[in-house]
Amino acid sequence: MNLTDPPTAWDHPPTRRAWLQHMAMNFVGLVGWIGGWIALLGISTYTPNWVVWVFMPYFLYAPHRVYLQLKGYFPAAVRMQRILWQYPWQVLADVPRGLGKHPEARDDGMWFELLNPETPGEKIPLVFLAHGRQHWWIRRIGGPRTDPRLKAEIEPLWFAGDPRFLAVVAAPGRRGESPKRMHLLYQRSAFNRRAGNAAWDASPAALARARRAGARLPEPVPHPRDPLHHHPEQADENKS
Repeated sequence: MNLTDPPTAWDHPPTRRAWLQHMAMNFVGLVGWIGGWIALLGISTYTPNWVVWVFMPYFLYAPHRVYLQLKGYFPAAVRMQRILWQYPWQVLADVPRGLGKHPEARDDGMWFELLNPETPGEKIPLVFLAHGRQHWWIRRIGGPRTDPRLKAEIEPLWFAGDPRFLAVVAAPGRRGESPKRMHLLYQRSAFNRRAGNAAWDASPAALARARRAGARLPEPVPHPRDPLHHHPEQADENKS
């Protein structure tokens, strides 16, 4: 199937399978960390006391991993699904990327630079704000000394979303027909209104689409000169 055919990324069957596999791995990880903690606790009750100290790093670290699964990985997967429901895949070659701070980004971290979909020529950095599961991408974005074979694993880049708000990026899977290693990227203002609005203008349609994809953007404020703003009773008459 040509990626330009489905109206959204979710309409692409390999994408749905990739997302289900992603969610299944989250579930396996959650069960594994909880099950391992319980199993080692049971073992420690039938072994000498010094064995408990051997297991202690796991006992302390496992709750943190469970917290990451519940508060990080699962919510991110749900947000990715909402984005895939709204935006089609774009297969982009030679996307600018880097590990250091982008000169126009508010946050430090590795980034991809995408074009503004409504302002030709304007470039927008999307920073990896969520730290979970970044190591795989760090090794492939890399720098001048990065193995070219690793760089080739994220070329071309699969992209679904709007760089002004939020997006899903992925590496091409087997034969380039499916995504793998899907990762959520977003502007801080997409989920935190206190972060302030981004400087990039967006049409009402783009804002509405981003809201449907999960962005928490402020609703438009009625203009004071709007006649319906001054005369709500007139609006009721028009409805009748």
